[in-house]
This record gives sequence, C-alpha cells and structure tokens, in this order.
Amino acid sequence: MQTLGDAEITGRSSLEHRVWPHKRYDEMYRRSLEDPERFWAEEARRLDWYETWDRVLQWQPPYASWFVGGKLNACYQCVDRHVKTWRKSKVAIYWEGELGETRVLSYSTLFREVNRFASALQKLGVEKGDRVALYLPMIPELPIFMLACARIGAVHTVIFSGFSAKAIADRLNDTQAKLIITADGAYRRGKILPLKGIADEAADLSPSVDKIIVVRRTGQPVPMTEKRDLELGSLLDEADKFVKPEPMESTHPLYILYTSGTTGKPKGVIHSTGGYLVYNHSAYKWVFNIKEESVYWCTADVGWVTGHSSIVYAPLSHGAAIVLYEGAPDYPAVDRWWDIIEKYGVTIFYTSPTAIRMFMRYGEEWPAKHDLSTLELLGSVGEPINPEAWQWFYKYIGGERCPIVDTWWQTETGGIMISPSPGIEPIPLKPGSATFPLPGIDAAVVSAEGEELPLGQKGYLVIRRPWPGMLPGIYGDPERYKESYWSRFPGVYYTGDFAIRDEDGYFWILGRADEVLKVAGHRLGTAELEDAAVSHPAVAEAAAAAKPDPVKGEAIVLFVTLKEGIAPSDTIKKELVAQLRKSIGPVATPEEIYFTRSLPKTRSGKIMRRILKAIAMGQEIGDVTTLEDEASVEEVKKAHEALKEAIEGAGGKAAR
Repeated sequence: MQTLGDAEITGRSSLEHRVWPHKRYDEMYRRSLEDPERFWAEEARRLDWYETWDRVLQWQPPYASWFVGGKLNACYQCVDRHVKTWRKSKVAIYWEGELGETRVLSYSTLFREVNRFASALQKLGVEKGDRVALYLPMIPELPIFMLACARIGAVHTVIFSGFSAKAIADRLNDTQAKLIITADGAYRRGKILPLKGIADEAADLSPSVDKIIVVRRTGQPVPMTEKRDLELGSLLDEADKFVKPEPMESTHPLYILYTSGTTGKPKGVIHSTGGYLVYNHSAYKWVFNIKEESVYWCTADVGWVTGHSSIVYAPLSHGAAIVLYEGAPDYPAVDRWWDIIEKYGVTIFYTSPTAIRMFMRYGEEWPAKHDLSTLELLGSVGEPINPEAWQWFYKYIGGERCPIVDTWWQTETGGIMISPSPGIEPIPLKPGSATFPLPGIDAAVVSAEGEELPLGQKGYLVIRRPWPGMLPGIYGDPERYKESYWSRFPGVYYTGDFAIRDEDGYFWILGRADEVLKVAGHRLGTAELEDAAVSHPAVAEAAAAAKPDPVKGEAIVLFVTLKEGIAPSDTIKKELVAQLRKSIGPVATPEEIYFTRSLPKTRSGKIMRRILKAIAMGQEIGDVTTLEDEASVEEVKKAHEALKEAIEGAGGKAAR
C-alpha cells in the first residue's frame, strides 16, 4: 500500500520553464504536490461530512480509495445545505424548453421535488446500491432524479437520449439496472422523439428491468404495460415530503457512466461519492470562479460526463444558479443560445468547439442582435479548440473582455484537469492551449518509452499521481480498467491523448492517440462503429476512421468489404447509414462510405486505421512494412478515388 506522500516525484514540475511567475497558483500547485494528503484534506473540509475520514488516500496501484472511512451524501451537498441558508429562496435551475416554455426552481423547490422523487423510488423498492437507468431529455426531472438516487444511495446511470434501443440495452444489461426512468417523448427541432417506445424495446432485451417510470413531457399517448409501467405523476401523489439522506461511504459509487473504448463494448466508468465531489467542488471554483451571483450555463447534455459534473454536481454544490436548455442550439432560429444568455443574464458560458464553429459559419451578425454584456467568463470543453474558433468566441461572444477557460478532461478523470484557473489567479492565455494543470494534477508529456520529453516535443499525455476525481474502476471489469489506463505506462495513468508543452510550459492537447473518434464532442469507439456495420447481412468486414470536419471536429469515414458475390450499391450505403443510426444513434452517421475488396492489416490482423485516415485525408501514408498485404493500400486508394470522382460528377454533393 502506498500513500501520495510516499510516492516518488519524477521528472520536471509543471512549474518549470516559466517566463513569468504566477505567485498564488505556483504556491498552491507546489503545496498540492509536496504535501498532497494535507492539501486534499483541506479541500475536503469545504464539504459537509457525517463522519470524517480515517485516511485521505489508500493507494494500491492502480486502485485509489479517497477519504476512506468518511461518510457524506451528494444530494445533501447540492440541496440540503443550501436550504438551511438564505439560498433557500435563490434560483437553482432556470429551465427553458425547446418550444419556449420556462420553469424556475428555487433551492427550496428543488429540495421539495428531490424528496418526493426519492420517496417514489423507495416505495418502488429501490435501495442503496441498486442501479437506476435514466433515459430522459434535458428537463428538470433529469437532475432531480439524479439527486434523488444519490439521496437514497442508489447508483444512477444516465443514458444519452439520442441512443438506440440496442445501445441502451447493452448498458442496462451491464449494470443489471432494475428500473428505467424515461419520458413519453422529447422535442428536437420541433419533432418528437419517441423515448418511451425506444425504452420499451430496450427493456424487452433487458431481463433485469422490473419497472419503467414515465415522465410526461410531450403529452402524446404512449403504450403502458400493466404492472411494469408507472406514471410519475401518480407516484408523486403518494410520495412522502421528506426522505432522510443516506450517509454514504466516501468510496461508494455515485454513478456509472458509459464511454466508448478502442475495443469491445463501451466501458462503464464508475465515480465514487467523496473523491468525486471534493475534486469537482474545488476544480469548479478554481476554473470558473463561481460566485453567489453567478448564472452558470453549460450547454452539454447531462448524458455525458460534462453534464454530470458541469450541470449538476459541481455548480449545485456551490449553490449556483444553472441554466438547463432542452433543445437544439439553432432552433427555431440560429440565435437561440444568444437569446437565452440575454434572457437569463448568464455570467458563465461553457460550450464546445463544435458549437462555436457552427455559429462561426452562421456569422457574427446573430450574436450582435443580443445584449451579451452579462457574460464574465467563457469556457470550452470536449475537444481541443482551434485558435480561429477561440478568437471568434473571444471577440463576438465575450466582447473581448471575457477570459476563456479551455478545459481538458475526460469521463474517466471526473473533473477538469488542465485549464486556466482564474479562480486562483488570472494568467496570460494562449488561443488553443489548455495552459496548466490544476493543483494536485501531476501531468506530463512522455515518449513511447515513458520518458518525459523536452519542451516542444509531441508525446503522450499522462498523469503521474492519483487524484480525488479519478475513476476507481470499470464496472464489473477490473482487468479492463488495468489494461485501458495503467498498462501502457505501468504505474502511470495513460490518457490516450497526444500533447505538447511549448517554450513557456503551456500544455497543448493534440487529440486522441488511440482509436476513438471525436464527432461533435462525442467519443465513439471504432469497434462500436465497425460492429454495427458488420451486423448488416451484406458486410464481411468494416473499418472506421475519421477525417477533420470544420464543424464537428471529426467526421466518420467507413471502409467496407462486402461478402462474396455482393456488388456495391447506393442501396447498401443507405442501409449502412440506417444501420449505424439504429445501432448507436444519429451521431454515428458516416460522412463517407468506401467499398473495397480488402483492408490494410498488420500481420497480426490489426487494421491499420492510420493508413485509412491518411487516405481519407489525402495525406502521405508513410511506412507500410508491417502490412500483411501492401496491395490492400492500393485497393483502398482506388475506392477513395472512385468516390471522389463520383462526388465531383454529382456537382460536389457528398455520396452517402
């Protein structure tokens, strides 16, 4: 067993190679590495605990248990402790529906609703440790149910409302969830998505599901299975007004959230209660400088980790007012977001580079129609932001007065890891750079051999010490946890990203080093895409790659080998698009599909996606000496050229 205090510090500190000193940040960062257990104990005391911990960290690499022996409750941190103060009358949630409806929930209203929802769950037999699946649109009931689960010690798993029945069933079966909470439907660009029908299909594939709770959002009629399906309204009629928060062990899982990996099924990332809450409470104060008067809007979907941390647990633990928006960013007009900022007086605005690039395409005249003067700070999340988008965001949304916190983190890290930290001390910003690690984060850029690289050299981004927000494991699969994050560089957390540090020590994140595509901020594993394509009866083999996209960041390119005797056709292309959309969701729609008789593979049978990506982008292929059959490269090139000619012949329209 090893503690942080026992861990050896190797390599250069992130404080080195600095042209200018940042006194407050430097002092805090140095203290966090020199005496980390004392540092995190001080941060943990900012929360309310039923029982304090026996030890700050139990570190048995690669497993970390934080604040061992301590007990607290996540719902209490986000709700109860605020209603005991003047914040009981403060706005907790401003909600805006896509159709223009609004709801405003104070902290006292949130307290009342969370208790009623928790009581409804208890009366259905949900107990501490049970897994509950949430398949809901962006309505207040989603964070309320998350907090209700946390209140009684149930473990929630939120499933993105754009996923298909099969993708949902995979997650239900992995967690053995006994309950699905869904809605009759969801609005998206004026259309109604049939969430209840999709949930029914998933439940039919999931033996563990015993009940489905239905939230009324659209009012459309939906089938209700007797004894299984229950109306939320009816349950709340019988609910108690107060449920005592369950004191939870700090190490008890708070939630499970699925993220795509490079191979196999999506990974069920676990986040524990104490370490996750402590880390996010601190990180969001450092990064966003949240104040009592802040109106905080993160545009992410709660179905992703950004929504968990940046919409629910971190801002509500601070007693902030949050904005929750249901609909599309450009519906019914392309200035919808700017209208919302003006309407609610948003002070902190946190969004993705994909969205920023989309609005750049529409032009600066749209934000110019609105008063955005309440904005004090802007944030970027989900992928590296290119300098052009950074400058546009700074000028036309922030009015050249708002700093931009370009944040790097992952589902697995639980919270922001590398970012400017104006809540500690303002520092000069560089468009496109995530700047420096937050206190307690020992980040480094290393070679393939694990040696720390000099400034200016591209390498692998790693984290050399445990931190409180880290995942304690993958649900039901400890070996995959070790293999995915700790085997590449033994004893060091491997992020899967490339990075470089410039001459001033600033970190620049350069994208994924593994085989995960980042489409519009969503991580999609190549294996998941390929499995969906191969399920088509005409497909023998498939490989997914990506090419840069000016709006989405990356676009999916699919290379397909058909079964013997089946000829390529536009019909098969259309069916493949439908297959991926059905199996995974609309985000998995391929931009281009190439038919080829063979795929470039190594002698061990591994598809060389590097080559496929280079061909799709028209780049040099490089070394092919490890290929089993170099002729396969020419085959793929021919398919690519044939499609290019077809596109040009059709007047430049993309072939799908």
